[in-house]
Amino acid sequence: MTEQHGAGEVVTTTPEPTDAAPPRWRQGNRTLVVLAGVAVVSLVAGLGLSRLVLNPAEAAARTAPPEAGPITVPVESRELSNDVTMRGDVVFDDAVDLRVETADLGERAVVTGQVPEVGADLDAGSVALEIAGRPVLVLPGGLPTYRTLRVGVSGPDVVQLKQALGALGIGAGDAGSDVYDAATAAGVTELYRRAGYPAPQPSSEAQDAVAGAEQMVRSAQAEVTAAQGALASAGRGTREGGAVESADAAVRSAERAVGVAQVALDTCAGEECTPTERAQRQMTLDDARDAVGVAQAQRAALDAAPDTSSESAAVAAAHDNLAEARRALEEARQDTVVALPASEVVFLETLPRRVDAVSVRRGGTVEGSVMSVSGATLQVVGTAAKADAALLEVGAVGTAVLEGEEVPVTVTEIADATSGSGSSGGEGGGEGESTAGRMTVTLQPGDLTPEQVAAFQGSNVRVSIPVSSTGGAVLAVPLAALTAGPGGESRVEVMGDDGESALVEVETGLAAGGYVEVTAAAGSALAEGDLVVVGQAGSGSSSDEESAAAEDADA
Repeated sequence: MTEQHGAGEVVTTTPEPTDAAPPRWRQGNRTLVVLAGVAVVSLVAGLGLSRLVLNPAEAAARTAPPEAGPITVPVESRELSNDVTMRGDVVFDDAVDLRVETADLGERAVVTGQVPEVGADLDAGSVALEIAGRPVLVLPGGLPTYRTLRVGVSGPDVVQLKQALGALGIGAGDAGSDVYDAATAAGVTELYRRAGYPAPQPSSEAQDAVAGAEQMVRSAQAEVTAAQGALASAGRGTREGGAVESADAAVRSAERAVGVAQVALDTCAGEECTPTERAQRQMTLDDARDAVGVAQAQRAALDAAPDTSSESAAVAAAHDNLAEARRALEEARQDTVVALPASEVVFLETLPRRVDAVSVRRGGTVEGSVMSVSGATLQVVGTAAKADAALLEVGAVGTAVLEGEEVPVTVTEIADATSGSGSSGGEGGGEGESTAGRMTVTLQPGDLTPEQVAAFQGSNVRVSIPVSSTGGAVLAVPLAALTAGPGGESRVEVMGDDGESALVEVETGLAAGGYVEVTAAAGSALAEGDLVVVGQAGSGSSSDEESAAAEDADA
């Protein structure tokens, strides 16, 4: 750097290096690194492209047919089976709408509690719902509730009730009788106790009726007592108050008078009596004798039974009134014995049941169905063509697949398909598919975990049911490996380690899934892993069937 100082003086200086100006050698190195990186990338890209770009010779070599030679697959040890395959809906069995008889409740049919949650189980003796503060009890039985059961009624619904109580271990009287009696009422009381509710109480009207009937019985009993007293009094008649003694005295007095008159008449014979005196004495004797007869008659009258017919009739009428009053009391008391109201029980043919949906809420009024319940176990329902269903039988075991998980299932029922029941059936069926020519197949899954139940419920699954099987692992080869010998025998061509092949006679078994069961004939040998020929490569004569068999074998 040149600076001028003063007149004509020139001074030359060299500037010191700073950080803002890097040395030239560092800039040169950085340029070399960049150029080297570009060269490496170009080299790699060139190598990659060279692998993708074929020259004409290589292209021709790669598109040329392979050298002629046998296509082989190993003999496998596997289980073979033919399956009936369908799709099925996973649902809970035997779904029904639950209704409660509320005619006797009128405007009081208000839900007050015990509303179950979806998924809850209803078992025998459990409470399905609480209406107007009273429970709706669940009992087993196929006959629906249609009346209140109380003492004195009879019929098949009473028999059903006794059987349901007996199934719960509750005594209900004579199980062979169809009459609701005191023992049945005691069983109903125990049923309510187990459910945690008091047994139904009689109405105030019924209690008043009992009190009135009891008063009628007391009045009728008093009438009987009074009538019996009147009859006893009438039976004693005039014998009361010394009448007999007086009559006896009168007879004796009359007899004495006869004796006196007789003596007077007799003395008249020894004395001189005028005829008039004699006649008078005779008359006196006759009168005395008449008096004796009268006295004796009066005495005899006292011994005769008095007429008490009216008093006896009064007693009989009083007894009839008492019997009627007692019958009325018994009927009134029956209305106060524990009954089973129609509004407090529902019968379900099979238990337990699962709550699928609830259509009421606490504080709401019961109208129609209160909930939908189904069996507590899952089932798979699908349809199959009649030809396929004919291969199935109840008890057959298969598998259902959902999201890759296999679950064992057992056929429980095979029936004619009805419109709208089950799924569409075979693979790819639509919802609107006709059920003509199809059968409904119901299957029961094996034991499921709660997680599996939640995953399976409401889903549509693929079901496979073996209809014929080897029952275990057997030697199997692709169908394309079989050839026919001159005598019609079946053979396979086995390739040896030395590249030489030999025909081995075999006996065939079940064929399924492109494979066939084989067993070496007598004098021959065949083992798992042996290579059998299924076709020829590059010969131009291999059939599509052989190629497909080889691909299946590779898979």
